Amino acid sequence: MIDKRIEKVFVRDEKIEAVFITKKENVRYLSNFKGDESFLLLTRDKKKYLLTDFRYVEQAKKEASEFEVIDYRGKLYEAILDILSKHHIDSLYFEGYNLTFSTFSDMKEKIGDRIYPLSFSIDEIRAVKDEEEIELIKRAVEITDKAFEHILKFIKPGVSENEVVAELNYFILKNGAKGFSFEPIVASGKRSSLPHGTATNKKIEYGDVVTIDFGCNFDGYMSDMTRTIFVGKSDTTMIRIYNIVKEAQQRAEEFIKEGMKCLEVDKMARDYIGSFGYIEKFGHSLGHGVGLEIHELPRLSPKSEAILKENMVVTVEPGIYLEDVGGVRIEDLVVVKKDGCEVLTGSTKEMIIL
Repeated sequence: MIDKRIEKVFVRDEKIEAVFITKKENVRYLSNFKGDESFLLLTRDKKKYLLTDFRYVEQAKKEASEFEVIDYRGKLYEAILDILSKHHIDSLYFEGYNLTFSTFSDMKEKIGDRIYPLSFSIDEIRAVKDEEEIELIKRAVEITDKAFEHILKFIKPGVSENEVVAELNYFILKNGAKGFSFEPIVASGKRSSLPHGTATNKKIEYGDVVTIDFGCNFDGYMSDMTRTIFVGKSDTTMIRIYNIVKEAQQRAEEFIKEGMKCLEVDKMARDYIGSFGYIEKFGHSLGHGVGLEIHELPRLSPKSEAILKENMVVTVEPGIYLEDVGGVRIEDLVVVKKDGCEVLTGSTKEMIIL
């Protein structure tokens, strides 16, 4: 599997003799190494080096057994130059989008003019998941679904938003996750109009709308889901908004398939919401890729001309947010297929009234 992933890098540009990988998620993707402070140097003739420091050498040898592990002991550029010399490599490509200017300047000073930025990003390759990645994402989704089912029994008037987050965290850790995939959003009452309303000490009250957006990290792969629930009887405006968002989300999911432009999928949901006069109240993109990072390519946005490909994993999350009133967002994680999509999120989208 690792060799197939590496091959995708060199197929993208026939000029590449060797590539230096610095972004943590890309190091993981191309080597299976899960530690920090480490880099890869890969050559077209299939030489694979993992450069790390003493703290991770033993771990690297176990997790990236196909690689020659080098403890660079604070002399990274010397180690790189040794490899380049050993294999008579004249040009080294690097992830320009992932380096600070100062790091690039150091590289140029130490390695010389033989360094070139990649003409593409490894993130673009990672956008299409393989079977192993999809299985790990499914495991993360399963834990997230179970956590949502659990938290419905916990939420009641008098419980704070922060207490909801704490209970979710305890549950996902107990059930095999490494932790949250991002800081959870728990926003109740009028605060639910905040698309990124992270939890506070506010107590949930009878009649509140509660938006819960969270996910978990399972072995490095992320999940992401949002549900909006009602604690007691809600007013007709919020119920109406809920039904609009639910239908918009359903239409978008039915529309998704390989070959569609990302902006076309976004437009499907956005136009439906707009037909009810709420176009200005849906101010974010419809979705984003998910994998080793919680926000990856592709972007389901009004500006994205990117084409969906089979086995991309994306969120579908329309919302309507009324300032000082409340908001609704519903989000699933789906896998793009040739003739549609597979919805991974299993939690119900029917209106929940606790």
